[in-house]
Order: sequence, then C-alpha cells, then structure tokens
Amino acid sequence: MRIRAGRLPLYLLAPLLLAAGAFAGLAAWAAYAPIAPASRDQPFEIPKGTWARRMAGEKIEILPSEIHLTLGANDVLLLRNLDDVPQIFGPVLIMPGQSFRLPFERAGENQFACTAHASGQMSVIVAPTPAAGWARLKWRIENRHLLGHAWIN
Repeated sequence: MRIRAGRLPLYLLAPLLLAAGAFAGLAAWAAYAPIAPASRDQPFEIPKGTWARRMAGEKIEILPSEIHLTLGANDVLLLRNLDDVPQIFGPVLIMPGQSFRLPFERAGENQFACTAHASGQMSVIVAPTPAAGWARLKWRIENRHLLGHAWIN
C-alpha cells in the first residue's frame, strides 16, 4: 500500500483520534466531577521517641510547619500520638496512643501551639473547595487525585 505525502491512512488515524477523545473525556470529567475522596482525614503521626530525641538535643521536625487542607477533600486533620509522652496541639492534650481529629468547615489560616514542633507552633491552611473547571482539574493534578482517589508515587 502506498501512502501519499501529507495523508495518514484511516487505520492509523482512527486510534489516534480515539486516544485524543479519551484523553479529552478524562480531562473534562476531572474538571467537572465532584471531589469525593474515600476519607476526608489527612493523617499525621508523632512517632515514638520524639520527645526523648528532642530532649537529647536533636533538632528534628516531625510534622510540617504548615499543613495544607482543602474543604470537601481532606478537611479533617488527624493527629496520632505514638510517642511515650502527651503532646499538646492547640488547647488539646493528646495522650500517648491517642488520636485527635479536627474538622475544618471554613477556608483560612489557623495557628496552633504544638509541642511536636521545635518552634512550638504549626499553621493549618485550609483552601476552599476548587471550583468546577480549570481550578478543579489543576487541583486534581497537583494533589494526584485525578481518578477520584489519590494515587501513590
């Protein structure tokens, strides 16, 4: 079979068009589908031995200084204290082996006292639910949440 210059045969063009259509459909779905995570918890753990390591002079940061959450997606902060001593987060004392869940209902920046940090402070920044369209598509890509659930590296 001879292929004329500038023309692609139908048997080669059809799969390319199908792939392009599937990609466009996935992008449209990701931009407009509601965000429905399996869990709205964003878990963080304070490992066993954190307090002892800090008292021994280690400058360790167990938790990030800023935690970023998104309303409607991961808007519940879940702290697990696996250490041997109580930890303070805001006005709450988290005993060894206990967990503390803090749901957020409004976007904004929140400051908390936190004994798991060397600085004694932690910020929780809650972003609004991404609007449908480009903002939601960008959020799904940035948060690796493209197919309705986060995927792992």
